Amino acid sequence: MPYICHNKDDITQMLDDIGIKSIDDLFTNIPAEIRCDNLNIDSGKDEMQTSLYIKNIAAKNASNIKNFAGGGAYHHYIPSAVWQIASRGEFYTSYTPYQAECSQGTLQTIYEFQSMICALTAMDVSNASLYDGASATAEAVLMAKRINKKNKNSKKVLIPQALNPAYINVIKTTIQNQGFEIELLNYNEKTGTTISPQDNQADDVFALIIPQPNYFGNLEDIDNLTNWAHQNNIIVIAVVNPISLAILKPPAKWGESGADITTGEAQSLGVPLSSGGPYLGFLACKKEFIRQMPGRIVGQTTDEYGKIGYVLTLQAREQHIRRSKATSNICTNQGLMATAATIFLSLLGEDGMIKLAQQNWQQSHQLQQILQQNKYIKILWNAPFFNEFVIQIDDVITVDDLIKSVSNHNIVMGIKLENNYPNLKNCLLITATEMTTCDDMRILSDTINENIKTLC
Repeated sequence: MPYICHNKDDITQMLDDIGIKSIDDLFTNIPAEIRCDNLNIDSGKDEMQTSLYIKNIAAKNASNIKNFAGGGAYHHYIPSAVWQIASRGEFYTSYTPYQAECSQGTLQTIYEFQSMICALTAMDVSNASLYDGASATAEAVLMAKRINKKNKNSKKVLIPQALNPAYINVIKTTIQNQGFEIELLNYNEKTGTTISPQDNQADDVFALIIPQPNYFGNLEDIDNLTNWAHQNNIIVIAVVNPISLAILKPPAKWGESGADITTGEAQSLGVPLSSGGPYLGFLACKKEFIRQMPGRIVGQTTDEYGKIGYVLTLQAREQHIRRSKATSNICTNQGLMATAATIFLSLLGEDGMIKLAQQNWQQSHQLQQILQQNKYIKILWNAPFFNEFVIQIDDVITVDDLIKSVSNHNIVMGIKLENNYPNLKNCLLITATEMTTCDDMRILSDTINENIKTLC
């Protein structure tokens, strides 16, 4: 539908209909001291000027960046078919598919997304995605509280310090007014993995979060942590990298009975980094907990003629059912991201995902071997990892100075850890994906050497 602006007669008629004299009268309830009367907006530009202006801004973006930063957002190859399909009008501008009779394509796409998430995690059911991995994990904490009937009076959730700090902050924000508490589990400074909790730490606990891999890239002892939690009637929330699941044990098979809830960030499945978003959270769980899932679920059914159809089902949101019975008011993320992930997964298939995961593992381990030979770099932990690891820079230079200097060569070195982990001084979280070439690895090592020599 084309946009047609209102003319003066239209505006006058609308104002008359609601009984006011001017548009300013609509805002009389806003105190004058907090109004902004002058936005200092430049005069308008014509189409040609606007096009040139945007091109000049875009030209500031470096196109040959070598990116070694991860920490929850990764640079992966996206087949051109993904966004060629996802950007079609049927997907690109579609809204929530409330009317099933005219939204079968969108509903089927989301249903396939749910099915593929279940295939990756080996969980029974998945919802139709959430905003991002952090908010999905926060919702999982609230969900764990609702489903933990054996420790129904408990108020504490155990969270490893080795969980992504952004996730921890979002969880804190989400539960701070719920009367719940967070207890952080320390990590072993020799291995970079979570120290197993003791039985006395199980008191008053309703959930344990287990990241795999953890924020440092290291692989946790998932079986022992899962078994300990279930022995103490604690709900297990797995936080996983979906690509790693192609070669790592899926959450449903952790320990003797598997994780109860699985969450994660699916940006790596066909969604570009795009200067910081949007992202794509997923949440899956055991079938017995399906009625406590937040967000939406798409179900497959048959019509009166026996034909397959797709519908929104078990919508436990405040706008659909009584507020006291609602699980959450969160809904699916932009369905566009789930669509892109669905296309990505369908293009790669099971074999393609396994090869992709293997490439990530191989490239990151090769990068670690190259950096290990650099006299200014120490590999902090000799622990199993997927595609991220931690390095420590020689203290002849600060990591801040090195990051700034290396960035002048269009290289993003990694993520400084000291901001969230004060004891990890001069440490960087480094990642490699299938997009990281051998030349990139050597350039990184050589550039570090040259810049340290220059700065010293």
